[in-house]
Amino acid sequence: MECISVFDMLKIGVGPSSSHTLGPWRAAEQFLAELRNQNIIASVHRVKVDLYGSLSLTGKGHATDLAVMLGLSGADPEYVPIDAIDTIIQDIKHTNEMLLDNEFKIHFNVISDIFFNKNFLPFHANGLVFTAYTNDSEYSSTFYSIGGGFVVKEEDTDTNSEIKCAFPFLVNTGVELLEFCQAERKTISDIVYENEKSMRTETEIHSELMRIWHTMLECMYIGAHTDGTLPGGLNVKRRAYDMHTNLIGIANYNSPQEWLQCIRHTEVKFRQILKWVSCFALAVNEVNASLGRVVTAPTNGSAGVIPAVLMYYLVIENHHAGEKEIKQFLMVAGQIGSIFKKGATISAAMGGCQAEIGVSSSMAAAALCELMGGTPEQVLVAAEIAMEHHLGMTCDPIGGLVQVPCIERNTMGAIKAIHAAELALETDAKNVLVPLDKVVATMWETAKDMNSKYKETSEGGLAIGVGLADC
Repeated sequence: MECISVFDMLKIGVGPSSSHTLGPWRAAEQFLAELRNQNIIASVHRVKVDLYGSLSLTGKGHATDLAVMLGLSGADPEYVPIDAIDTIIQDIKHTNEMLLDNEFKIHFNVISDIFFNKNFLPFHANGLVFTAYTNDSEYSSTFYSIGGGFVVKEEDTDTNSEIKCAFPFLVNTGVELLEFCQAERKTISDIVYENEKSMRTETEIHSELMRIWHTMLECMYIGAHTDGTLPGGLNVKRRAYDMHTNLIGIANYNSPQEWLQCIRHTEVKFRQILKWVSCFALAVNEVNASLGRVVTAPTNGSAGVIPAVLMYYLVIENHHAGEKEIKQFLMVAGQIGSIFKKGATISAAMGGCQAEIGVSSSMAAAALCELMGGTPEQVLVAAEIAMEHHLGMTCDPIGGLVQVPCIERNTMGAIKAIHAAELALETDAKNVLVPLDKVVATMWETAKDMNSKYKETSEGGLAIGVGLADC
């Protein structure tokens, strides 16, 4: 049984896509580790990268080519200075050379060493193959980016059943989660915390959860204060800046934390609440679309939903909330996300946008419901409601970019999450006809039945209904 930590579901990385940017970036890092283990990295004079399936079809728009170059160069997506990314890429393009793992100079031509193969590998829609050449040999390795920044090798999945999980509470389904909550008389966040303590110290858990939150907050702050047009060719105007300017009015602050406090003193009528939540989500995904640093939640394309809903709770619902509530929210969200990952998918290339916005909305709804006093049963009801109303959502990014319709969908996912939490709080779980596990299974069946052109290929839906020429 697989142990999926909160820190697996909520990863810090660089946009615009967890499966098409962060995943390939991490795959490149793993390939470097293999080269070192084979004791051949110092002898490598060339590396070729083959991208397959969805990674090829939308790779340019998702910066997959840039991600593999950055990964092979030894840059870490969690810590590389955002301003340094363009410098690294331009140096490679202008010199046709790369410092492999930031140490070994090799020839690397972006045009001839990165191949976009439209055919799909059988194991997963997001496949990529790295091949390293020495004077007398070559070494190849195949990876699959399965969504949310998770990377696997096909041969490794054959031994998953033998992996022993260290968690005291092994959860694959909503039913199992509720059984633990009832038996232990604990909330969902309590169960998650006990599991996390089997892997990390309490100090480490606190530090990493707060680092995730501070990254989310900074991302919202940057997005709300950045004007202009998004890169990529669609000429999408940033909207969070103007919306935020109209909402915040005259205010004095010098940091994201002071900004949060200022928002607490703004007008909170219904329309303003809708606009604030939308502003938070827009801000995150505009940063994501411009190769900024975000938190996959559970993916980059859906990164705006969870921070927007958590921010809503902090600035609208509970002005006294702080670190305790933030950690509680993130732990519940992570747990719900892991149930979807195990029972279905969080990859739009496998399941359409229901696997991204749908799952993120479900995660946020559940987390908000617990913070609002919901029982574990009601928390799962909130998760179910949010996903139920995203079933069948396709992934059809125009131009392969995580911009249209992706950014707006985050605002809708956030609003649906809040609504789902409120509905769940007014629901007797005993009367619910559709349990969470049924909607997870239905989402997976829907994903398998969905035509491949609606699964992050830019070959259907708005991606062809609204061409680049229209933009």
